This record gives sequence, C-alpha cells and structure tokens, in this order.
Amino acid sequence: MEYHVSAGVRRSGDGTKERPFKTISEAARLALPGDEVTVAPGIYREYVDPYNAGLPDKRIIYRSEKPLAAVITGAEPVKNWKKHEGDTWVSRIGNGIFGDYNPYTTEVAGDWYFAARPVHTGEVYLNGKAMYEVMKLEDVLEPKPYRQSWEKDEFTKLKWYTEQDGDHTLIYADFGGKDPNRENVEINVRRNCFYPSKEGVGYITLSGFTVKQAATQWAPPTAYQDGMIGPHWSKGWIIEDCEISDSRCSGITLGKYLQPENNNKWTTKYTKDGTQTERDNIMQAQDEGWTKERIGSHIVRRCHIHDCGQTGIVGHLGGVFSVIEDNHIHHINNKQDLAGAEIGGIKMHAAIDVIYRRNHIHHCTRGLWLDWQAQGTRVTQNLFHDNTPPEWCDITPMLGLGEDIFIEVSHGPTLIDNNLLLSPCSCRISTQGMAFVHNLIAGSFTWVGAGVDNGGKQLPTPRYTPYHMPHRTEVAGFMTILHGDMRFYNNIFVQQDIRSDYTGYVKKHGTEKEYNFICGTLVYEGYPTTGEYLEKFGPWTPDDEKNRDKYYDKLPVTSSGNLYFNGAKSCSSEKDAYTDDEHKVRLKIAEKDGKPVLDTDLFEYLPESSAMVISSATLGEAFEPEQRFESPDGTEIVFNEDYFGNHRGVNPMYGPFEDRETGSGPLF
Repeated sequence: MEYHVSAGVRRSGDGTKERPFKTISEAARLALPGDEVTVAPGIYREYVDPYNAGLPDKRIIYRSEKPLAAVITGAEPVKNWKKHEGDTWVSRIGNGIFGDYNPYTTEVAGDWYFAARPVHTGEVYLNGKAMYEVMKLEDVLEPKPYRQSWEKDEFTKLKWYTEQDGDHTLIYADFGGKDPNRENVEINVRRNCFYPSKEGVGYITLSGFTVKQAATQWAPPTAYQDGMIGPHWSKGWIIEDCEISDSRCSGITLGKYLQPENNNKWTTKYTKDGTQTERDNIMQAQDEGWTKERIGSHIVRRCHIHDCGQTGIVGHLGGVFSVIEDNHIHHINNKQDLAGAEIGGIKMHAAIDVIYRRNHIHHCTRGLWLDWQAQGTRVTQNLFHDNTPPEWCDITPMLGLGEDIFIEVSHGPTLIDNNLLLSPCSCRISTQGMAFVHNLIAGSFTWVGAGVDNGGKQLPTPRYTPYHMPHRTEVAGFMTILHGDMRFYNNIFVQQDIRSDYTGYVKKHGTEKEYNFICGTLVYEGYPTTGEYLEKFGPWTPDDEKNRDKYYDKLPVTSSGNLYFNGAKSCSSEKDAYTDDEHKVRLKIAEKDGKPVLDTDLFEYLPESSAMVISSATLGEAFEPEQRFESPDGTEIVFNEDYFGNHRGVNPMYGPFEDRETGSGPLF
C-alpha cells in the first residue's frame, strides 16, 4: 500500500493521493511491511516515530517525492523578539512546546565529554546557521569573536544566552544588527527527527529527505546513543540520498540502546573507569541479543552530512556489518563549543565487518575515528583532506589532534586501501593489526607505540579490549595493545611542509614528538620483522616462565613496495623502499566546477612500476584474533581495482591510481 503525505493540504485526509495525510507521523503509525510513504515537498516540523518494522523482503519505505524537498526539522520559528538592550533581543517562550525535554535546561553531558564550560542541547539558528551560546548575558551584550572556532568571520560574535523564568524559557541574542522578526530565526525543540522510540523496528528505508536541527544529546559508547536519524538497535535500515545537518551532537546514529545500569556510569557513579564500563557494556550486550542475526547490517549511502556538533555518524555495537558509502561529510565540530573523546566526521566503536568506501570527508575535527574492535573493517577508495584545525584557531595544537583516520586500541584486522589521506596528520595509530595498501599518504602517522616505556618494551595497561570470533559479535578474548602487527604495501608517501604552530608547540613544551610530523613508516623504526619476532619462540622451556616479557614485546611490521617523496622517510627494515630526494612534488586539493581535484605533478616522477599484486594471502592474519584480511563473507581480497575501480594488471601502479591521467582529474 502507498500512503501520501503533504504539509500543504488544508486538512489531513486518509493518506490517499487525493486526500493525503498532513504529517508523516500519521503514516508512520499505519505503515506495514511492503508499504511506501511518499512525502510531498514541504516543511515537516515533527518527530517521526516509525511504529512498525519492515521485513527483509518487504521493507517499509519513506520517500521524498522530490529529492531533498521534504524537510523534517526539529526546530520551530520564533517571531516574538523584543529589543532588550543595544543590539540584544529577547524572546519569551512557554515551556509547553518542549514537552518533557527542554533543550534549554538540558546540558550536553556524558562519559568522555570534556568541555571546559557548560552548553545546552538547544541551539538558535539565524537563517539556517547555528549561533554561539554563552553562559552570561554580559557576553551577549558585549560580544567578542569565538577564537576556538574554525570559522574566521564575524559570525562567531553572534551570541545567545538562556535562562528560566517560571514556566518560560528566555533567550537573549545578538543578531549582528539584523531584525530577528524579519529574518528566519529558529530554535530546536525536538531531540530527534526520524527515530523509533522502541527497539527492533528494522528494515526501514529513508530516502531523499532533508533532515536538520535536532537537540540531540552527547553520544558516548557507554550511553544510549541518539541522533537526528537512527534505527535504535535494529537491523537492516537504509538511509540514502538525504541531506543531514545541524544536529547539536550527532546526525545519524547506528549506536547503542539504553542499558539503564550502564548508562554514563563513569560520570554518574564515578567508581569505575570509563574503559571498564565500556567492557561492561559489551559483555552485557552479549546477553541481550547483540548478534549478527538481530543487529546491524545497515546502509548509509549518498548522503550529504554537515555542520553537526559531535559527529556526522556515530555508533557503538549497533553498526556492525554495515556499509557506509558515497557520502559527503564535512564541517563537523567546527564551532568547537563541544569537546571530548567522541568527535569526528564518523566515530564508531565495534565497526565489525563495516565497509567505508567512496566517501569524501573533509574539514572535520577528525575524519574517521574507529575505536575498539575495528575487526574486519575496511576503509577503501575514500578522499580525506583538511581534517586538522586551521592555523588561525586559538586552540593548543596538541600533536595528533585532527587526523584523517584515528584507529584506537583495536586488534584488527583493519584494512586501509586505495585512499587519499591528505591532511597534515594522516593517521593516528594507537593500535595494531592493520594493513595499508595502495594509498596516497601526505600526512604523518602519530601516536604510534603510545604506552611503550623508555626501554622499548610494551607495558601492560588497563586498555584491555575485546576481539571477536571472525565475522561474528561473540567475544573471543581480551588483550592489551602491544603495537605493531602492521603491513605497508605499494603506498606513496609525500611529506608536506610542517606547520609552524605544530613545531612551535614542540619547541615551547620541550617534547620529543617530532615523529608526529614525519610522513612515512619511520615511526616503526626498531620494530621487528616477522622472522625476528618468531625466532624468540619455540617449544616451552622452564626459562619461559622467567621471561614472560617476550609475550609483551612489539609485534612485527612488514613494509615493501612503497615510494617516498619530499623527505618522507621509511624504516630501515624496508629494503626495497624507493626514495626520491631530487624532486619537490606539488600536492594539494583544488576545486574545479564544484568538484575536488588533485593538483599535483607527482605522476611525472613515479618510477616504472615493479609493484606486485597484493591479496589476502600476502597480508596474512591479524595477530590477536587470528583472522585474515578478507571480505566480510570470508572470501579472498585481491587488490586489483584502484581508487576509481579501474582494473590493475600484473604489475600495478604504486598508490591509489592505476592510470596517471585519471589521478589528475576530478576525484568524484
């Protein structure tokens, strides 16, 4: 059956094309497996709570009749502004509009939230753009630029402040000389836009909508993770061709359900460390139906996701076995009014067998953050750039803050292939069990070996994290991170100029972290080869009981067939490294006809190819889970397709492009 919805009708009908419903929620209460809800252009100021689940062969489809013309928003317009003082206006809003969730009394909070000052889940938007909250009315009356923001213009001076007066919310705001009663001024009043209130509402498709401006809460892995859109602990959602923006915290959540006894336990009960409560969450989920048969296998594709405060996509446990492809994700956490360890264009824990491919991720505090259990995860054919704060920001440039990819305390196998990693910091690698194959890498590797003592041995730490049965969610064991267990094949490394604010930080604080700036595999200098590692082991002897430290040594690193330009450096164990000290390679992202283009002369200096074809057989197994670098269905991967999907021959080109000409053209 097909239901029709149109915000433009005078009065709601029966859902037929001739007499459509006025709200999407009316159709969402009735839609059954196999039904489709077609939504006409218009603005839908409502929280859509899909009531029924679809079936694998009979999905429930919600479709915008005209792409992006049906707008689901968590915001309401405000037109009752009155002059308060100078350029400051005030609006008085009855709290009844908020129901049981008032974003202007609810502060952003949760585990791993580290902001120095409180802010609310509420936002004020001037002509669709979020303004900046302050904690004192005086800061609205005398506004100053917010220098932590990535924005460089006067918009950061547009401030707002809120307080309660009985059963009313008061909002004071400076609109930069504009009359708010003549402009489009909105405030977000709803926590979610399209999100089931109950678990298990699976096999839903959301296609072609604009979704924006929800008052979402901070979404750490140890809490109920909400977003503007999300499947809420179910299976088989498709979110496609949508524009998703201006969530206070997260745009799309593929994340965790509510575990009442383990919800933000670290910051509410205090007695257990965050990593311990994380382990508790995972083990509880094992007993509560976290299986491949019930959870995950979602698809997020061709979405435009931008201007969210915490993440474009977030998830823990609930995103397993998913595909995230062909999305454009940018300008995430650029306001810098939220801070914590859960921020990025995409931030996912337990990305088991998740594939990230053909995404364009840029101008995010971090591009892609894979935290814990990136087992069977593949990141392929993506473009990352400008995922580092600009130099004008008044932010302490902590080394390793802002990378294209951050992989943290996972045991792998995690596969990074055929990507362009072009930010000053390409990867933060506080992990093991990874393979880099056929990438173009223009930034440094940072935080490699974090936790290793001065003698070079890995010290056991409380960061014991799980690994799983291959291609399953069942936990196979726990282990700390030893570092190493890395493979680098057929990559091109191009050293960029080192930013002065980074080198200044090192000089000022007397740290010895210059390795954070060096592009290449030099950070793995001193790690054993596979042969050197294995020669320590043999049949058990009494001496093994006295020398248990050998089980906590660095794991081996394999590096072969890589090219190094502009001073990029290899580790000495890479015997066939090609280093070009003669030419200065130009490499940057430009724009042509609205599309990103690689502006480079790199291809003029590449040597004739003698690279070998890499496959799962070449890469072997990740050490701890003893799982091969293979497809989610267990089949072999042969790296015979490049960034564009072009076929590689028996002697493939180095890096992500098999054809030099396509590498110089539009990247999407």
